[in-house]
Amino acid sequence: MKCLDLGYPGGPVSCGGRIRAAIFLLAILSFLTCCIALEGASWTQEKQQRQRNSASNAAPKEHDELRNAAPDDENAYCGKGNVPHFGEKDGPAELPKSCYYTAIDGTPSPGKKIKVSRGSDLAKVIDKASCGDTVLLAAGESYEMNDFPRKNCDDQHYITVRTDSNDSKLPRESARISPAWGGVASLPGRPQFAQPSGGPAKIMATIAGTNAWGVTIGDHYRFIGIEWMPASGKKIGRLLLTSGADHLIFDRNWFHGFDGQELGKGIGITNGSRYIAIIHSYLNSFTCTAKTGSCTDATAIGGGNGDDPVQTIKIVDNFLEASGENVLFGGAKASIRVEDVEMRRNHHFKPMWWNPNSPDHREPTPIVKNLFELKSGNRVLLESSYLENSWAGFSQVGAAILLTTRNNYNKRLGIATCPKCAITNVTIRYVWIRKVNQAFQFTNPFDYDRPAPGNSYSVHDVVAEGMGYPECGKGCGGALNLISGGPAGTPIESVMHDLTIDHVTYVSMKQPKDLFILGGPPSTGPNSPQMYNIRWTNTVADVGTFGAWSKGGGESNCAEIRPGSPKLRIEACWGPTGVFKGNVLAGANRRGGAKGAWPDGNYYAEDQESIGFVKVNGGLDGDYHLAPSSRFKGKGLDGKDPGADVTAVIKSLEGVR
Repeated sequence: MKCLDLGYPGGPVSCGGRIRAAIFLLAILSFLTCCIALEGASWTQEKQQRQRNSASNAAPKEHDELRNAAPDDENAYCGKGNVPHFGEKDGPAELPKSCYYTAIDGTPSPGKKIKVSRGSDLAKVIDKASCGDTVLLAAGESYEMNDFPRKNCDDQHYITVRTDSNDSKLPRESARISPAWGGVASLPGRPQFAQPSGGPAKIMATIAGTNAWGVTIGDHYRFIGIEWMPASGKKIGRLLLTSGADHLIFDRNWFHGFDGQELGKGIGITNGSRYIAIIHSYLNSFTCTAKTGSCTDATAIGGGNGDDPVQTIKIVDNFLEASGENVLFGGAKASIRVEDVEMRRNHHFKPMWWNPNSPDHREPTPIVKNLFELKSGNRVLLESSYLENSWAGFSQVGAAILLTTRNNYNKRLGIATCPKCAITNVTIRYVWIRKVNQAFQFTNPFDYDRPAPGNSYSVHDVVAEGMGYPECGKGCGGALNLISGGPAGTPIESVMHDLTIDHVTYVSMKQPKDLFILGGPPSTGPNSPQMYNIRWTNTVADVGTFGAWSKGGGESNCAEIRPGSPKLRIEACWGPTGVFKGNVLAGANRRGGAKGAWPDGNYYAEDQESIGFVKVNGGLDGDYHLAPSSRFKGKGLDGKDPGADVTAVIKSLEGVR
C-alpha cells in the first residue's frame, strides 16, 4: 500500500518502506499511522492547492498579460483534418469558420520520388507525375514553367515539389526561409534576415515563370524550398495565379521580382481558389513605377475576385513587401467575396529607399499606397503582425490598414461589377504598426447607387508608434484615423455598425491634427439610418489640435457641425448607441483636447509626455507600458491599464520582425 505524495523528492512513499525496521507486534500501529498520514496528506494537498490558487490570483499583472498573448504555432487554430479552433467571435466579429491544416504530416506524398536533373523539361516531368509523388529539383538549378496542371488528387496524395537539398539544410519546418537560402546574403533597405548555418548558399531550386498572367497551378501541390521569379528576359505581370485551384501549400518559398524592374503582382488568389496557404516564405520587390511604369497597383498577395467562391486562405509567418498594397483582397469584378482568411505572424514592409522624402531614396520611385487593405471580405483574422513604413503620395495618405468597401462601379458600363461586395467580421488584434501617417481607415464610401456594407469589426491590443514620422512627407501629420459610414441617404443595410476599437496605443512623432476624421449619414428624422454600436474605449492617444473633424460633404455628413467639438460630432454620427469612454486623451491644453470637448468618462493629459509611458523616446522605439507612477494605471473600463496590452503584443510578435 502507498500513502499519498507528500511532496518528497522520491514521490509517493511506501507505508511498508516507512516501517521496514518495525517489529511485527507494532504492525497495527503502523497501519494506523499510515491512515493518519493519508488523511494528513489530503489536508496538506488541499492546503497547498489553496495556496497555489491564492498565488495564481495574486500573480503579477504581466503574467496575466503573457497568458493573453496570441499563439505562435502555425496550426494553433487548426487541427488535423482541417478542424477549426478559432472560437466563435471576437467582440462583434465572427472568426473564421474553416481552416487549413498545413503541417507536413497532413499532406502525405507516399508515391515515388522523381529526381529532375539539370536541363530537364520540368513540364514533361509534372505531366507524367502521379498523385502522391515527390518531385526533386536540383538545388541551384532553374526550371522554366508555365503551368502545374490539375490532377484531381485527394488529401492523402499530395504532389510535393521541392529542392533536392536535405531537410537539414533548410530552415526547420515552421521556420521562415529567406533569400540567403538562394545565395543572397542581404537585400538593400530590408531588415537583416536568417542565414543557413554555413552562410548564404544556393540551397533552393528555382522555378522561372514564363506565363505573363502567372504560373497556374491545379490541386494538391506542396512546394518546399522553391525560389519563384520571372524567366530571364520575360516581361510578366504576375508570378503565380491560383484561379480554380485548391489545396496548395507554399512552404518556405522565396517569391520575388528585381529591384528597379516592374512586377505588379506576386500571388493572385482568384476565382474558385480554396484551401490556399503561403507559410514561412519571403516575398519582395513587387512594384509599379510612378510616371513611367505600365502598372499602378502592386501587391505581394491579392485577389478575391471572380464568380466562384474564394475561401479558406492561410497566410502565416511571411515577409511581405509590395509598393501598392502588401496584401489586398477585393477591388475587381466579382459575384463573390473572399471568406475565412487567416493572416498571422507576417511582417508587412516597404523599404525606405522607395520613399522620395527619405535621404536613402533612389530611383525609380514606386507607387506607394498602404500595408493591408480589404475592399471585400468576410471572416478575416489579422493577428500578431508587424506593419512597417507607409507614407503619403500618389493617391493615398500613408495609412497602415484600410477596410474600404467597394462594389466597383464601372462608369463606362453604368453598373456595379461587384454588387455583393461587403466587408464583414474582421478581427485585428495583437498588431504593431510602425512609421505610418494613419493607422486605420474604416469607410463605407458611396459607390454606384449606395455604399457597399461594412460592419462587425473588432480591433484591440494594437500599438501604433512613429505616427507622422519626419520622412513621411508633407501630407503627413493629419488625422490618426478615418471612420466614415456613408453619406445621407445610405440604406440601413449599408450603414457601418458594430465597430469596436479597444485598448489601442498611439504614439506620435509629430503632433497630429486630429484623433480621427468622421463621416456618416446624419439624423434627419426618427427613421433615418445612422451608424450604430460604435465603441471606442480604453485607448491612449495624442488627440492633436482639433480632436475630431469632419471629412466634408456638407449637410450629407453627420460630422459637418460648425462650430463643433469632438463630443458633438461623436454624438451626431454615432447616435445613442455610441460609446467613447475610458480613453486617455493627450492635448488638454489645446482646442481639441480640453475636457469639455469630449464625451464624459475619459481622462486627460497635458501632452504625450505626461501620459506616463515608461519611455516615450520621441515617439519611436520606446517602452509604451504605463509606468507605475502614471496616474492612469488601472483606469480602463475593465480595470486594466488603458492602451494596448503591450506585454501581450510583444510576446505575440516574437520572431515576426
